[in-house]
Amino acid sequence: MDKILWERRERKSLNTNLIIFGPPGAGKGTYTSRLATRLKIASIATGDIFREEIKRSTVLGRKVAEFVNKGELVPDEITIEILKKRLNEPNSQSGFILDGYPRTIEQAKALDKIAKIDAVIQIIVPEWIIIERLSNRRICKNCGEIYNLRFIKPKIEGVCDKCGGQLYQREDDKPEVIKERLKVYEKQTQPLIDYYKQKIPIIEVETPQIETPPETIVEKMINELKKTNVIKTIEPK
Repeated sequence: MDKILWERRERKSLNTNLIIFGPPGAGKGTYTSRLATRLKIASIATGDIFREEIKRSTVLGRKVAEFVNKGELVPDEITIEILKKRLNEPNSQSGFILDGYPRTIEQAKALDKIAKIDAVIQIIVPEWIIIERLSNRRICKNCGEIYNLRFIKPKIEGVCDKCGGQLYQREDDKPEVIKERLKVYEKQTQPLIDYYKQKIPIIEVETPQIETPPETIVEKMINELKKTNVIKTIEPK
């Protein structure tokens, strides 16, 4: 690891390629978008690029749609082709944060062939916070707007502020289901952490309080990336 850190000292702060891991309800999407903005790199979520390919009805998008419409997982070979295409786009050339990939060791090895990853960010969140966040989440059946009964309440209970649609709770947002989802996440992610910690820095960022502002967590991430020489300096906010 000392050799890896020494090599990082010779590199610029940009052109940084990151992976972010976090359990359901950890706030990955929020942190990723803010961190990407601060570092001036691309935020890439595999779910988003799937939807974009389907929307544009590309050759790969049509292949993805075949599996999505049947409720099946998109095969690794198609996923990596779409990801490779996304990483070749101009706004990914100064670096990226990857959310939602890899999910298996095989996918991690496939990613190694198309991109050099500089560090992994692992969000550590107590189980009670995740249950509190997800069990209070409500979604509009009509437009998909997301609310939280504790933090982002609708003006009228059960009614969407934007379109007047009915709000509902997803089945997998119920406490007993959330606990099972967390077990699956841990079982799936630990082998990936073990794989990467032999190769690159693992940046652990804890969110011990439910009220912690996203900006505070992002600053923690940036500070830890600096400590490990993954990045040096960035422009102030």
